[in-house]
Amino acid sequence: MKAEGWIFGSSFAFFAPVSAVYWFVTGDWTGTSALVMSALLVLMVAIYLFASDRRMDPRPEDRKDGEIAEGAGELGFFPPYSWWPLWCASTLAVMVLGVVFGWWLFIIGSAFGVIALSGFVFEYYRGVHAH
Repeated sequence: MKAEGWIFGSSFAFFAPVSAVYWFVTGDWTGTSALVMSALLVLMVAIYLFASDRRMDPRPEDRKDGEIAEGAGELGFFPPYSWWPLWCASTLAVMVLGVVFGWWLFIIGSAFGVIALSGFVFEYYRGVHAH
């Protein structure tokens, strides 16, 4: 985590002076506030990464004597293909169009959205990928 912390820390070291220089050069509130918020965001992530670096054991890539084989193993569960996100996005698009064209279309999209969201949530409880 140390390398990631330094990356975000150096990003804060860039954004903080740039936001001050931007304010003095342009006097624009919008760009200055965006740069200040960017600086605070990367500072927040850097503080979290440095704090969690002290609490955790070093990862193999953080140690000088780390071997590639130490990082091998199961990385996590990666789901197979699924059509349910497509149907969820399609019903959301119909619901948004329902706000524009008429609430009757929103209600139809909501009804199909409940079905699509239920299928997306419970896809690992039935069918080929059930466990």
